[in-house]
Amino acid sequence: MSIIDQLKDKARKDPKKIVLPEGEEERILKAAEISTREGIANPILLGNEDAILKRASDLNINLKNVKILNPAESPDLERYAALYCEVRKGKNVNERIAKRILRKSLYFGAMMVRVGDADGMVAGAVNLTASVIRAGSLIIGLQRGISTSSSFFVMNVPSFEGGENGVCLFADAAVNPDPNPSQLADIAISSARSAKLLLGWEPRVAMLSFSTKGSAYHPLTKKVIEATEIARKKAPDLLIDGEFQADAALIPTVAKRKVKGESPVAGRANVLIFPDLNAANIAYKLVQYMGKAEAYGPILQGFSRPISDLSRGASAEDIAGAIAIVCVEAQRSAV
Repeated sequence: MSIIDQLKDKARKDPKKIVLPEGEEERILKAAEISTREGIANPILLGNEDAILKRASDLNINLKNVKILNPAESPDLERYAALYCEVRKGKNVNERIAKRILRKSLYFGAMMVRVGDADGMVAGAVNLTASVIRAGSLIIGLQRGISTSSSFFVMNVPSFEGGENGVCLFADAAVNPDPNPSQLADIAISSARSAKLLLGWEPRVAMLSFSTKGSAYHPLTKKVIEATEIARKKAPDLLIDGEFQADAALIPTVAKRKVKGESPVAGRANVLIFPDLNAANIAYKLVQYMGKAEAYGPILQGFSRPISDLSRGASAEDIAGAIAIVCVEAQRSAV
């Protein structure tokens, strides 16, 4: 069974309310139908109800058990606007401005998640990643102690025996172009939490570089060394080590040669933290296409409640998979 099928099975045990702000988009409509039919989640579509129902009818999509809300006509708009003014206190936001902002589905959906009217949000089929992150940051907010949002991919690599039975988590491959040491440390901590929350792993986090434990010295390796120290101080309960070259992080025989002393991560890593977006994005695409890996993501992390971005090229099945992931995150967050 694939990783995504395993997550769908988990989602079915306690389907959550997942809001989909891009409710008039064809792939979103199909994903809502799939999610309902397969019992993965209880999707909530945002948008003009007449337009959504007409589009669904034209495409022969069954939305019988799917809730549809129009932010502009919602009875919750007043309540949400008052809360938005409170959240943005000191930013010269009045209720008139708040209502104008919250009539936009992305912000309305984020507010639904904040107040618990939805358990999670999936967006990005139409909206830019930056727009999804902005709505999440302004309204949902970040986890305590985390200064930056980030993303990860779950990589299922056939015939690879390392990681977690051939599965690894790659971060950050979509959001932060050049994180500083503090941000990189937060990416590592968020990724470890994601691995534990979503996949049930004991995370073993490797901070990657072109150097292994001082084998080379350069400002780029210094950043990773500093990030490792910061992450360990902030989260001493997590297994985080580095700096490692990728082979030293993943392959026990290589780790034995390159790493002096004991390490709970060397040769056994299941969470890989790349030093910048160049390295992470290139790596995940090479592994996906040359290694024929299944790549699930980007999945946003660091927020206080579950929210996921989508590739704008995502298929309806991909979106249904993202809905399942956010549903499982919501299940675990509620425990």
